[in-house]
Amino acid sequence: MSQVDMQVESLVVSDYQENTFLVWDAETMRGVIVDPGAEGPRLLSRIEKLGIKLEAILLTHGHSDHIGAVRDIKNAFDIPIYIGEGEQDMLTDPTKNLSAAFGLNVTSPPADHLLKDGDTLEVAGFTFRILLTPGHSPASICYLHDKTMFSGDVVFMGSIGRTDLPGCDHNVMMQTLTNKILTLDDEIFLYTGHGSATTVGRERATNPFLLELQSVNK
Repeated sequence: MSQVDMQVESLVVSDYQENTFLVWDAETMRGVIVDPGAEGPRLLSRIEKLGIKLEAILLTHGHSDHIGAVRDIKNAFDIPIYIGEGEQDMLTDPTKNLSAAFGLNVTSPPADHLLKDGDTLEVAGFTFRILLTPGHSPASICYLHDKTMFSGDVVFMGSIGRTDLPGCDHNVMMQTLTNKILTLDDEIFLYTGHGSATTVGRERATNPFLLELQSVNK
């Protein structure tokens, strides 16, 4: 499938300004949703308006701001939930997904499929390569299709995901950035969990965290 077939729409949801992505094939209208974080009725309305035939829920990680609308989507479409192996308990445990710390009780239906580093996921006509990218969470993953990657909270435009929360690890994050992000081609387009989309090349050249890593690793 060529790159031009993939349509992506970002919907910014909740007070956390989380990016939920609708991804579909313009010809077949088969698609997936990535990180439905909140505002389930709004997401369902948009899916219906676009006419997307939703086939899967893809989660980059299990933090509550990325899973808050999973139940609504699952109930509406009865489609499988994918998440990285090692994060499945975060879906059903408010303490592990950090919602309990904010006085909330966010849960999701359990995962249907667990993904590991290097796996290939074929869904809705797309082929995604799975990259294990821990640091911000224990087993966060990125979904790479051709030159497009849904990268969750690993790297942002000009910044990186937080590593000061329970389950985070700054040293692991630095290893992830070095071994999984800086090794990617510059032209890979990053749809990030918060903020504006960017490219690997832009972040390699301007992101202070990546610049520091490159300086240290010279």
